[in-house]
Formats: sequence, structure tokens, C-alpha cells
Amino acid sequence: MSKAIGSRYSIESSKEAEEFYHYIKDLLDNDTVCEMKKFRHHYSTTCYQHCLNVSYYNYLICRKLGLDAKKAARAGLLHDLYLYDWRDTPRKKGEKPHGMRHPQIALENAKQILDVSKREEDMIVKHMWPLTLKLPRYAESYVIVVTDKYAAMLEIGVHVKGKIKNLTRRGDNAAKKVS
Repeated sequence: MSKAIGSRYSIESSKEAEEFYHYIKDLLDNDTVCEMKKFRHHYSTTCYQHCLNVSYYNYLICRKLGLDAKKAARAGLLHDLYLYDWRDTPRKKGEKPHGMRHPQIALENAKQILDVSKREEDMIVKHMWPLTLKLPRYAESYVIVVTDKYAAMLEIGVHVKGKIKNLTRRGDNAAKKVS
């Protein structure tokens, strides 16, 4: 069962996430999208999980605002479809840093697996704004900019919480050995 970090709901089986799941199910079953599970993104979070997080929260916010929640969910799932570990991939001379170039790579990969609308394209290519200098064109594109950062903060928080728990456990074990 999949769920977004911070959510109580399984996307495959909960009534609350039924519409969201319907919008992205074909992408979740896609081999290229599933390849994102192989790549670490923010600490212990995979690229796939990060994209699922962005997709879910992007969908929720856009639905609440009366925007195109379906396109927001789909673009969120594809926004980091770059299929390499940027930490282990040397940058070629004259090449922009990963943060500035990966949105275009994600878009090219997305276009290989489905028809991408102009709105979805804008969301994918501009999700790193202001690093990607061109202003987002659609309201949904501004939402994904914020949602991407929100999801990253959630993922970093989960990682830090795990580290703190491990330190606390080590401290408890050390105290037990002493007593």
C-alpha cells in the first residue's frame, strides 16, 4: 500500500484518495515511473516516494482551490522523472547544475511515456522556479513550486526524526549498560 508522507490514507484503498488514485493509476503501473524507486532523492526518500508526495499534496491543494487537480496530480508524479542519482553523475563541462536542468530532463522522459498537456508541461518544467528563471504560466505551476518544497521538508523531517530516534536508542542502551 502506498501513501504520501504525512497522510493517513492509502492511495490504493481509501475512499478519501479514490479520485486521486484514479487520476494516476496508469502512471503508477508504468515501468519508467517505477524506475524512480531505484534512486534516492532526499536522504532516505526515493525519487518515486517524493514524486508521490508532491503528486498527492499538489492534487489536494489544486482541488481545494478549484484548479485542475487531475493535471496537478499527474504532473506532480512526473516532475522529477530524471532516472539517475544526481549525486553520482558528474556534471559535464558547461552543463547547468542538476537543480536547473533536471526539470527539462523529466519533461523529455514524461513525453516518452504519454502525451503531456501544456499545463502539465509548465508544471514539470517550472517546478524549480525561481532556479528555472522563466515564470510559471499557470496557477497549478505555482502550486507545484510550493508543494515540491513542502514535500522535501516533510521528507527531511522524517529523516531527522529517524536519526533522533536512533541517537535516543543508543543513549538508552548505553545508559542500560552502565547501570
